[in-house]
Amino acid sequence: GAPNVSTATAVREQHGHDESMHPCAPPDVVVWPQAVGQVQELAALCHRCRVPMVPFGTGTGLEGGVNAVQGGVCFDLSRMDAIAELSLEDFSVTVEPGVTRKALNKHLRGTGLWFPVDTVGKRGV
Repeated sequence: GAPNVSTATAVREQHGHDESMHPCAPPDVVVWPQAVGQVQELAALCHRCRVPMVPFGTGTGLEGGVNAVQGGVCFDLSRMDAIAELSLEDFSVTVEPGVTRKALNKHLRGTGLWFPVDTVGKRGV
């Protein structure tokens, strides 16, 4: 329920487009799960009812992946923002889907590690 569910037009439109050139295609409803169990329950319900599911992170994609061209339920994962485990020994970190690059790098500050997503594929890095 509220404040974890919205059918407001402005909220649906915000979640119906990204940075791509594709026109807005809003979902029918936006939900903000806060735990893996909630995502599982929502996904099972959508599957049983044959309702499309659209994941939403920050809306910065360039491919139109958040456009709900057949309506459905948008899963806004931004509230799932915990950093669960950091292993300095093997350079790995376990995060929830709402963790941003900036939040991760802030968490890593002082460890000698960083998440260089902006430099992936560049020579000399």
